[in-house]
Amino acid sequence: MASSQLDATSLFDLSGKTAIVTGASSGLGVMFANTLATNGANIVLAARREDRLREVQAALPQGTRSLITPCDITQPDQIEAMCDTAVNEFGAIDVFVANAGVIAEGAPQPEKMPPEAFAAGINTNVAGTYNCASAAGRRMLAAGSGSIIIIASVAGVSGHRNFSPAYCASKAAQIQIAQGLGASWADRGVRVNAIAPAWFHSEMTDDFLGIPLWLERVEQQTPLGRVGDQEELAGPLLLLASDAGSYMTGSVLTVDGGWSSTTGSSPYSEEIIALFGEIMPEGLGEPIVPAA
Repeated sequence: MASSQLDATSLFDLSGKTAIVTGASSGLGVMFANTLATNGANIVLAARREDRLREVQAALPQGTRSLITPCDITQPDQIEAMCDTAVNEFGAIDVFVANAGVIAEGAPQPEKMPPEAFAAGINTNVAGTYNCASAAGRRMLAAGSGSIIIIASVAGVSGHRNFSPAYCASKAAQIQIAQGLGASWADRGVRVNAIAPAWFHSEMTDDFLGIPLWLERVEQQTPLGRVGDQEELAGPLLLLASDAGSYMTGSVLTVDGGWSSTTGSSPYSEEIIALFGEIMPEGLGEPIVPAA
C-alpha cells in the first residue's frame, strides 16, 4: 500500500466484498459473520443446520446482503455448491473464513482414543478445512485476489498434556495448510492465514468450560487469567480479511491471553482425572497406569 496517509476506517472497510463463513450457525461463526457484515461485507452463511442459519441471518446488521447455504464440510460436493452459490449471487468470493470444526472424541485419555473418533476429527477438521480452502482458493486464484482465514487453535501450536489427540493433531494440520497454501498462492494474489485462539466461550467449548475444575485450570494456565471474550477475535479477523493485512500470508495469529507464550507441562489434577473418568464412557477417561 503506497499511501502515507493511513485511514483506519478505510483499511478495515469490506464494502462490496463477499465473505463466506463456515460453521456460521453458532458460536464464533456467528460473531465472525456479524463482524464482517458490520464492516460492509456481503455474507454467505454456511453450516449443516439450516434453521439456525436462518436465525443468524435474521440478526445480521440491517442492510446486509446475505444468503444461507446448508453445507456439511465433510462432503466435497456441498462445498463446491456453496462456493458456486456465492459466486452466482455476488460475483466473487473475497474472504473465506474456515471456521467449521469438531471435537469428535470428547476427552479420552490419549492411549484410549477410539480409532473411529480419531478419524472423524481428522476428516472434518483437516480434510474438510483443506477442501474448503481449495474450493475457495481456485475461484480466488482465477480472480487474482482473496483472503482465506483458517480458524485453528493453540492446541495445534504445541503439545498439550492429555488433551484430545485428534483435535490437537487436526489443528496443527490446519496451521500447516495455512502456511503451505499461503506460500503457494502468494504470487497470485491470494493470502491464506490462520487464527489460533485459546479458550473462548462457544457452543463447542462450553461443555468443558462449564466444569468448574476445568475452568479453574484454564484460568490458572492463562497469563491474563481468564477465558477470552468472543469480540476479542474481531480485530484479528478484520486484520486478515481486509487491506490492513495485505502483507500477511502464511501467518498464524495466536489470540490466547498469553497461553502460548508460556513453557512447561501442567499435569491434570487427581480431581480432573477422576472427573473425566466418570464422564467418558467405557473407561475411556481413565489413564492406563503400571501394574503395582
